[in-house]
Amino acid sequence: MVQRYDVAIIGTGPAGLSAAITLKIRNKNIILFGSRKLSDKLLKAQEIQNYLGMASVSGSQLAEQFHNHLEQMDIAITEEQITSAYAMGDYYSMISKTNEIYEAKALIIASGVSFARPYPGEEQFLGRGVSYCATCDAPLYKNKTVAIVASSKKEEAEAQFLAELCEKVYYVPLYKDEVLLPENVEIVRDVPVSVTGGLKVEKLVLKNREIAADGIFILRDSVMPSQLLSGLAMEENHVIVNRNMETNLPGCFACGDIVGQPYQYIKAAGEGNVAALSAVKYLG
Repeated sequence: MVQRYDVAIIGTGPAGLSAAITLKIRNKNIILFGSRKLSDKLLKAQEIQNYLGMASVSGSQLAEQFHNHLEQMDIAITEEQITSAYAMGDYYSMISKTNEIYEAKALIIASGVSFARPYPGEEQFLGRGVSYCATCDAPLYKNKTVAIVASSKKEEAEAQFLAELCEKVYYVPLYKDEVLLPENVEIVRDVPVSVTGGLKVEKLVLKNREIAADGIFILRDSVMPSQLLSGLAMEENHVIVNRNMETNLPGCFACGDIVGQPYQYIKAAGEGNVAALSAVKYLG
């Protein structure tokens, strides 16, 4: 039986961590999704001068303080990427990249802002050949041809898994690092342009060539909120919220960079606190 939490938090930046701490203080049963390794944007910041109580602190020092605070509060990070979430009435159901299912009465999205716009045709063919999760959907393409658009080196593990099932795998890395994959994976150094097809996906169109494929896996470090949760109101790359960090969906809140500028750590942390308190009020 799937355990149902009071609140699920997606994102381990200042907003998500702040929300988790406030909810823990309020004795809520929470699950926090993300990575213990905070974003390079934070870790590489040389000096931060406007974080209250810390006159001058580096990004790595601030990240260390964040982790220390979590440890003192006994808050664990579940290192899973949530690829889809569904409003089920009085709770939210979430599916991870490893096909695990989680449930929570309320949801806080604090996954940061994504500047990667969907390729033309990507959203049109979602569920009809376009997928964001190799672990979830690989069995559908056994002995078939697939193409993978990979944003980071860690996606090579997904390509290896697909190579075990599929007749042919094309791998389009969007990073410059050396790619280490089996011989039956064709590495294509090119720029994705669009996804085309009829009733189902037929081709991944690149700047210099086209790849005929039964399935196209677009693997990004983060999922656009509108793709993560159907029906979520957006304005360009940002989730629309009110001053209580409430989205248009009951029981769903958003905070941090994902709701708009300024992209500041102290602003994100404050919004995480507001989102958590709003979730507490929602839970009654």
